[in-house]
Amino acid sequence: MPRRPSRRAFLKTAGALASPTFAAPMFAQDRNANSKLGIAVIGVGGQGGGNNGIAANERLVALVDVDDRKIAEAIKNLGAKANNPPVFHDYRRMYDAHARDLDAVFIATPDHHHAPAAVRAIRLGKGVFCEKPLTYTLHEARTLATEAKRMKVHTSMGNQGHAGDGYRRLCEYIWAGAIGDVTETHSLMTRNFGGTGGRPKSEPVPAGLHWDEWLGPARARDYHGGLHAFGWRSWKEFGTGTLGDMGCHILDGTFWALKLGEAKTFTIECVSQQPGSAEQFARENHLRWTFGARGPMPAVTVNSYDNTWPQRVRDLEQEHGEKFGGGTIYVGTRGVMATGTYGDNPRIVPKRAHDAFAPPPPTIPRSRGGVKGDLIAALKGGPAPSSSFDYAGPFTEFVLTGVLASNVGVGKKITWDVEKLTADLPEAQALVRRAYRAGWEV
Repeated sequence: MPRRPSRRAFLKTAGALASPTFAAPMFAQDRNANSKLGIAVIGVGGQGGGNNGIAANERLVALVDVDDRKIAEAIKNLGAKANNPPVFHDYRRMYDAHARDLDAVFIATPDHHHAPAAVRAIRLGKGVFCEKPLTYTLHEARTLATEAKRMKVHTSMGNQGHAGDGYRRLCEYIWAGAIGDVTETHSLMTRNFGGTGGRPKSEPVPAGLHWDEWLGPARARDYHGGLHAFGWRSWKEFGTGTLGDMGCHILDGTFWALKLGEAKTFTIECVSQQPGSAEQFARENHLRWTFGARGPMPAVTVNSYDNTWPQRVRDLEQEHGEKFGGGTIYVGTRGVMATGTYGDNPRIVPKRAHDAFAPPPPTIPRSRGGVKGDLIAALKGGPAPSSSFDYAGPFTEFVLTGVLASNVGVGKKITWDVEKLTADLPEAQALVRRAYRAGWEV
């Protein structure tokens, strides 16, 4: 077991790489509601900053981050709750040292690290919270869902709207026939990650940033600006672009309410985009999925836009006297519904149509603790989290097919076989899996 370093010693010591080793699987046992869970936090700043307090309110096992400054800031903010935790720059080393101390890990890293960090915890029998998108590739999404089921562990993805009341009410309204058969949807991501031009000039690695660990499973390359700590989302090697960032929020209601997970095949194409580069994503993507009937639900066309509504939506605004922001519009044979970015404010438009429809009774169980709190509760004997990898895995696969279409470019329609995890377009199929640096494999 490593000694618990002082903050000064920690800030002077770099984490060395080590090959991953796994102890015999230890199934995550449900605890009673008053027990304390051993939790490690992987990615302690930015989106992961709130996880530090969650872990400290249970039993903080370790903090893992590639940035010394972020760990120092996390320890300072936790104050006495930190209790001088072990710190690591490489989650593989943390698992080697503390597997037996863990009940769960909370992961908030760049996308390319999600699956390598999560699958190691799952195969140790530990619960996992992982930020969205669940994974960087389609194969990884399938692997995490399959392995979580095999190991019988509790899991949750960080699409917080899925635990809210909004998407539940959307489902209940649509399933009650509030707008008839939904035949088209339009979703606005409200962001525009990507860019043009070549790779910037190499720079010295900033003090306190452990660059090799930041790269992790990705190919070796020199450090340059615009990657750490947020700009990586624009780069194909590390992120999943605008759709990967926001699709797991904004398309959630579409996937859930329209039961897209029941489809065996569908098509996806990029209708238009502003070209990116060899290394950065295209912007202003218009992506279009076409699904056949799913049981009693009719065929539907699903549209996603990065940052600009099309004329079709402007026409709907004028027709219904409604100004749509980010979120999703559901067009049915008897009306229109809309939701916000996280499923908030589900409503029939215009308001008089909403007021005229008798509210359907609530039929979907409600979340009590959100996507994170529900995981904690599940680990202590409560119900399974609503955004477990059983749901989040197939949903992430759906979202990532849009990333495939964006990457292969305009006018190349892909037919996707859900069960086989295959595309009929070879250049799209080549992106379903990835190569890993040795020691970081999924």
